Amino acid sequence: MFIEVEADSVPWVTTDQMREVDRVMVEDLGIDLMQMMENAGRNLAELAVGRFTPGSVAVLAGTGGNGGGALVAARHLANRGVAVSVTVTDHKRLRPVPLRQFEILERMDVAVDKSPQPADLVIDGLIGYSLTGTPRGRAAELIDWCGGRRVLALDTPSGLDAGTGMSGGPVVEATATLTLAAPKTGLRHVGSVGELYLGDISVPPGVFADLGFGSVSGLNRAPVVRVVDRLEASAG
Repeated sequence: MFIEVEADSVPWVTTDQMREVDRVMVEDLGIDLMQMMENAGRNLAELAVGRFTPGSVAVLAGTGGNGGGALVAARHLANRGVAVSVTVTDHKRLRPVPLRQFEILERMDVAVDKSPQPADLVIDGLIGYSLTGTPRGRAAELIDWCGGRRVLALDTPSGLDAGTGMSGGPVVEATATLTLAAPKTGLRHVGSVGELYLGDISVPPGVFADLGFGSVSGLNRAPVVRVVDRLEASAG
């Protein structure tokens, strides 16, 4: 169902390079976090439905941008008739843009639970590519809860260093991961990533070219594409 692109045909960026892409988007182009978050969450919901066809989804969200994208996905899934429950690590510490998404869900009467509920699919929006150190506290507890479940991770499985592919503590073992804008260097050939998909967040192609990263193929044909290595593509 999803267009496949070969891993060698897309630029693999470090976390510092991705931070620069985000900076250019916001400061130079005026494409704000709310717009990027909406694109990320909508594409995450599309992948959840297209790949897993779940009747129910448990959304796990952190307090930053990664959590905000997961909360947007919760809204889109609820709008499509999926039974959605949301668990946030600490709703009192949500940053302003994710907080707005959380408040929308509350007004929609989407279920918000202190403890995650069993579901056909778990969406992992706990920690994004800005991970520093080892997950602790509630985030670590929710990562452990994901064990043995079907999980769709946003940008990177929580607990995994997106730049190095290493983990120093608990890490989500994802069935599939939707990375955003460009795949991160630490996601290649790492088992906890599962199937790797790439989602558009409206980064103009010229941004990658101007920064010397090359072009991101595939996203000009579809907002979500699957990234496969050559041998995997040949086998398929």
